[in-house]
Amino acid sequence: MTESLDQRILGIDPGLNITGYAVVEKKGASTVICEAGVVRSSRGGTLESRLAEIYEGVREVIAGFHPVGVAVEELYSHYERPRTAILMGHARGVICLAASLAGLPVQHYAATQVKRLLTGSGRAPKSQIQQAVCREFGLSEVPEPPDVADALAIAVCHLHHTNITLNLT
Repeated sequence: MTESLDQRILGIDPGLNITGYAVVEKKGASTVICEAGVVRSSRGGTLESRLAEIYEGVREVIAGFHPVGVAVEELYSHYERPRTAILMGHARGVICLAASLAGLPVQHYAATQVKRLLTGSGRAPKSQIQQAVCREFGLSEVPEPPDVADALAIAVCHLHHTNITLNLT
């Protein structure tokens, strides 16, 4: 396995309707995007069928790109919308299951941690994250939908965290 493959990470922004994903790879001093996109579930389907669609989509990305690790946004719960957190928890569960069955370690990052790393502020709006991702990867256009930019940001956060950990050992 080459050194660049040792740094290939799958970043995921989980959601029941739209799950953003990004496969990024560390190549020397730069980080490149292998692929980024979304896994969508059928809005009219049952919870079970929607979770199966998310699982299958993530499983296909893992099988196609062979990352060595998965970075997922932690569950965030706002007291005004507990149902959203519960549904997101289901999506995170099948994402973690897909990673586990592929033998991949999963690292979880708080949204505020990701935002702080990329922008300097843990309360940065989505538009600021999108612009930071554009700078990080030299993109001329903002990734759409925002879930893709969030997945890229999560992957970058993981690579940064991993590099700090590796440099300390």
